[in-house]
Amino acid sequence: MSVSPTIEVRNLRFETGERIPRFWHGGRRAVTLFFDNLSVFFPAGERFFIAAVKAHRDRVRDPALLAEVKAFIAQEGIHGREHIRYNEMLKAQGYPIDEMEKRVVRILRRASRLLPPRWQLAVTCNLEHFTALMGHFILGDPRLLEGADPEMAALWRWHAAEENEHKAVAFDVYLASGGKTFERCALMIPTTLIFWGKVIEHQARLMHENGILFSAREWVSLVDFLFFRPGGMFKLFLHYLDYYRPGFHPWDMDNRDELERWKADPRAAPSA
Repeated sequence: MSVSPTIEVRNLRFETGERIPRFWHGGRRAVTLFFDNLSVFFPAGERFFIAAVKAHRDRVRDPALLAEVKAFIAQEGIHGREHIRYNEMLKAQGYPIDEMEKRVVRILRRASRLLPPRWQLAVTCNLEHFTALMGHFILGDPRLLEGADPEMAALWRWHAAEENEHKAVAFDVYLASGGKTFERCALMIPTTLIFWGKVIEHQARLMHENGILFSAREWVSLVDFLFFRPGGMFKLFLHYLDYYRPGFHPWDMDNRDELERWKADPRAAPSA
């Protein structure tokens, strides 16, 4: 297992609001909406993650991991706050964010009610794997936010960096709580289907609101961005499969160099 980097709590605020263009990713509509789509998940998702980790904090005996848990909770709380503000911007633009968020909350409440606490922590590990992988590619490939509004690009790089800083915390708490590889991997299958099903649903809903749901040009543009130019989804899938490997740990994908480059200048794009 690699040693995690120091997890820093950064109380940052980003100026989301009227000055941000509706299609802030260089005017690319479907691509902008893909990022906006992901933001809808975060306020409720971060609350679920925090609750799942807190519920198992008493199982942790390692003082270093306890300190990481505290920092994880603080980071996720700030992420939730900034994505609430981001989503308020989307509401002001006329999107049905309240309705979309309620559906996410409904799924997570059902999970909280029906799943045993350790399974909820396993689901947290699973979803943290997705956020870490997406963040890894944002940190490492400047093309993914090329042409984007600088404030929005800075927000997404910050979130990407912190998701990678703390990517092993829920996982290590899960191990400390007696979590098993089979249990975690078995739960990853429905987690994957539900999460990516909701991503597709959100994308379709937001594109419909902009009158481009049936635009072949926009869908081709989005697929091209995600899979080819600059791409990354094929590589993401390979890293996703690694999650099922016995002995897997999040820091097997060691991107501390990318994190250090981001920390040196949080508002700068990564080098090509």
